[in-house]
Amino acid sequence: MAREISLGAVDQIPAGEGRAFVAGTETIAVFHTRGGEVFAVQAFCPHRHGPLADGLVGDATVTCPLHERAFDLRTGAGIGVEDCLKSYPVRIAGDGAMMVSLD
Repeated sequence: MAREISLGAVDQIPAGEGRAFVAGTETIAVFHTRGGEVFAVQAFCPHRHGPLADGLVGDATVTCPLHERAFDLRTGAGIGVEDCLKSYPVRIAGDGAMMVSLD
């Protein structure tokens, strides 16, 4: 059964950026796109463990800061690569808190 954890207010992540959070026993990267969407994925790139929260954020993509591998934040799928990311459901609660579901 999935459990939901609050990561705090979405306002702590500027639009177009990501931040790393510890959620339970996992470290995840959460992205707040310029379009206002919020996505959560594993914190480290599967290629060379680059810190994805420091990556370049697009409309719904992130590019690893180490070796420029890109991933679709909606699905976790690699773009032009076979690697993929674990993604986590995230929603914004009525009070603006980011709620992430862990399984």
